[in-house]
Amino acid sequence: MTIRLALVLTLAEAFAACSGGAHSPLPQTMTVGANAAAGLTNGYKTIFSFGNSSGASPYANLINVKGTLYGTTYGGGNYSGGVAFRLTTSGTETVLHNFGSGQDGSVLYAGLTDVNGTLYGTTYLGGTTSNGTVFVMTPRGTEKVLHSFTGADGALPVAPVIAQKGTLYGTTEFGGSSSDGTVFSVAASGKEKVLHSFGGSDGRQVYGGLTDVNGTLYGTAEFGGKYNDGVVYKITPSGKYTLLHSFSGTNDGINPQGSLIVVKGVLYGTTLLGGVGSNALGTVYSVTTSGKERVLYTFPGGASGEGPYCGLIYLGGAFYGTTVVGGSAGYGVAFKVTPSGRATVLHSFGGGLDGQTPYASLVNVNGTLYGTASAGGTSYRGTAFSLTP
Repeated sequence: MTIRLALVLTLAEAFAACSGGAHSPLPQTMTVGANAAAGLTNGYKTIFSFGNSSGASPYANLINVKGTLYGTTYGGGNYSGGVAFRLTTSGTETVLHNFGSGQDGSVLYAGLTDVNGTLYGTTYLGGTTSNGTVFVMTPRGTEKVLHSFTGADGALPVAPVIAQKGTLYGTTEFGGSSSDGTVFSVAASGKEKVLHSFGGSDGRQVYGGLTDVNGTLYGTAEFGGKYNDGVVYKITPSGKYTLLHSFSGTNDGINPQGSLIVVKGVLYGTTLLGGVGSNALGTVYSVTTSGKERVLYTFPGGASGEGPYCGLIYLGGAFYGTTVVGGSAGYGVAFKVTPSGRATVLHSFGGGLDGQTPYASLVNVNGTLYGTASAGGTSYRGTAFSLTP
């Protein structure tokens, strides 16, 4: 098994790894805000700049717990293993836990999950065999490792866990019987069970987390499937796996990495690359629970953004998210897409104090969107920002 410390392929690497021809584009519209490059669009504001002691490189999404934001960083902190933090909407940060000391885990790509006031998460590395952990943490920062992955039971979890009836469920990028990733469960006692080991034809390299739809879990794998361009799947809590859709690398997108969301019984997500047209640089798509997929919007690149790594949120009848590159300055955008496929750039990240390269999805707090950028800010360690949709 090869351990990758980089979270994703660069877009250039991804293009080299994927293929697809030109296709006639579907009707679509992208509106770019006039002040996007200046960071003035839609009430955008950098509310916090990370420094080494306060954490560095936030890749994960924030969560909203009673109006307060909680999150994680990839690195930084006292032991350079990342931190878990609390952040007010006005930008006051409190470090809750410094990772990287002993066997408590290190390197956090995943965000936190709130379950009745207790926080759960995963670390990409660390634990007893350096294959990552599942941990539990109080809101004050007292952390305990619930499970350390060994490789055979999964390795290198990128995504957050979800809770269902007192049990945690999640995914790992690698590990399992074929080293292609797993779906797992962890009981409150810390007992872990592999529900499914990926083997290539059913998907491999699982970045996205799970989404609960009426007791059945849905997710994505970045690679694998019929065309090796990624899959959408479902799995029961007992481990019955069904492949729903294999991305073909042409009209329907390539390399899904973010988690899915469900709106009125239909799943929605993004692919890092692919889509409709000769300039296809990622998609917003829908897929039914029976596996019928449809592209809502294809990112054409340039000022319109490209490479949506994150999942989506749904607010007021539209979908919101971010891209890691593109925009007027090339550092990514925050966008809005309607169900009919009309897209609007809400903000183009300008680098520097404005932040750049947002990997994370957005979160809604009383009608204002909050997110993180993995770089930029006063110390170039990343930022947290707010945005009026």
